[in-house]
Amino acid sequence: MRNIEYVVYQEGQYFVSQCLNVDISSFGDSVDEAVFNLKDAVELYLKEEPNIHGYIDFGDEFAAS
Repeated sequence: MRNIEYVVYQEGQYFVSQCLNVDISSFGDSVDEAVFNLKDAVELYLKEEPNIHGYIDFGDEFAAS
């Protein structure tokens, strides 16, 4: 499993979550929603591009710091 690093910041009324490992971002009405949406976006991206950056799909595993 590979750790995914991200930052969350507020922009206007939304919270934006930005992955630092790959160029993916998402947003939500709360920090938790922004992180949840980022998780889904990164998982979809890595499943569609399985060989990018040496990432390996381990099923439902996802880690963030």
